[in-house]
Amino acid sequence: MHVADYVWYITVGLLLALLAFDVFVIGRRPHEPSTRESATAIAFYVGLAVVFGLGVWWFSGGQYAGEFFAGWLTEYSLSVDNLFIFLIIMSRFGVPRKYQQTALLVGIILALVFRGVFIAVGAAAINQFSWIFYIFGAFLVYTAIHLAKQGENDDDDYKENAVIRFAKRRLNATDEYNGVKLTVKKNGRRFVTPMAIVIIALGTTDLLFALDSIPAIYGLTQEPFLVFTANVFALMGLRQLYFLLGDLLRRLVYLSLGLSVVLAFIGVKLVLHAMHVNELPFINGGHHIDWAPEIPIWFSLGFIIVTLGITTVLSLRKSRTMKTEGPVDEVEPAEPELHHKES
Repeated sequence: MHVADYVWYITVGLLLALLAFDVFVIGRRPHEPSTRESATAIAFYVGLAVVFGLGVWWFSGGQYAGEFFAGWLTEYSLSVDNLFIFLIIMSRFGVPRKYQQTALLVGIILALVFRGVFIAVGAAAINQFSWIFYIFGAFLVYTAIHLAKQGENDDDDYKENAVIRFAKRRLNATDEYNGVKLTVKKNGRRFVTPMAIVIIALGTTDLLFALDSIPAIYGLTQEPFLVFTANVFALMGLRQLYFLLGDLLRRLVYLSLGLSVVLAFIGVKLVLHAMHVNELPFINGGHHIDWAPEIPIWFSLGFIIVTLGITTVLSLRKSRTMKTEGPVDEVEPAEPELHHKES
């Protein structure tokens, strides 16, 4: 797929302009978006992604359009799973609803930065080493097994990582929010607010999800332009989706299981591709393994759509069953367990 430099510049410029509009115009004041505002934004961003994919089809053909849609759907599903972790973090740290929009905005920007870095690193590695597909494939299969062992999405599955635990132990922290500010000065001393710990938690979560998402999309397309745009479109509208769906995110109990199936499929696809282009001397004498099949993109796209569709239907059916048996326990926002560092 040949993408002229000016197309890159225009695409990146327009997407950054959209992001800047979201940050500096829509998100300039802390507030909880209304249902209408959220639904309108999500419809706009999803429609924009669909139009972009059709544009790829028009200018570059169905093969690349299929790669974009498969990558976008996979990245969007991973982003929704990431959003579920964001929901738990907001609850655990008791972030007031009117400040959650700002925290989400920062989290999404960090996700875009981390993914951008990994996209560049992944593209460079693929250009230099064909065997990197073995590593990507094995990593995705490992991730899929880990997700499958977790089973249903559950608040209890979330465990604070070492960075968050270190920050809570070692930083001078206050228990009170000061708007969306990260620090506050009291009695001549500077303290970090709970919002700073929340941003650290969101950032480290973004980093971990970027490690999964980039190998996944490179299993569907090796075109950097499609990898970049699919990731950007997958992150657009997530802030509004968070407020629109609310507790419905907790109803997608089988999302992790569905994602584990998708990631395992892409992992196997990557390993088969690595075998097909094999150059490692200790495998088949360094020759390509011709019998290794190349899974076509139309099959990958169909598999992803069917798997995610079944996952959603079964999740909603399970949530309805839980409703008939009794109300779903709501997670009360916990007070942030921050400790002052002894001076």
